[in-house]
Amino acid sequence: MTNQDTAQSKQQTTTLNLNSIMIGTSQPRVLAEFYQNLFGRPADMAEEDWYMWQAGSTSLSIGEHSEVKGTAKEPARIILNLETRQVKEEFERLKSLQATVIKEPYDIDGGWIATLADPDGNYIQLMTPWEMEG
Repeated sequence: MTNQDTAQSKQQTTTLNLNSIMIGTSQPRVLAEFYQNLFGRPADMAEEDWYMWQAGSTSLSIGEHSEVKGTAKEPARIILNLETRQVKEEFERLKSLQATVIKEPYDIDGGWIATLADPDGNYIQLMTPWEMEG
């Protein structure tokens, strides 16, 4: 690979923007209600059985998918990480919304992490914001 090929490859990978994450489900209304309560607001877009919440430059979409049945078979494969400085308080709030507890809040190098699951079994982690040392 030449220097030009390397530069072009690097440029191509740095121009990608993660603009959305979609959760396919067989029960879109159940998941939409859960995430509405999680985010504390209605979906920014709701059309038939499709829902979307905007979060910064990324959105979370929920919709029916013909190849999805039942709960997540490998729920740790993709984890939604939600930043908050109140991990313990948000953990208790999500428990009250019937999120399934996977791992209670724990300290890791001065930050907190907790793992729960949505009604389809998809993992959600609450995390203290990551502070980059510069």
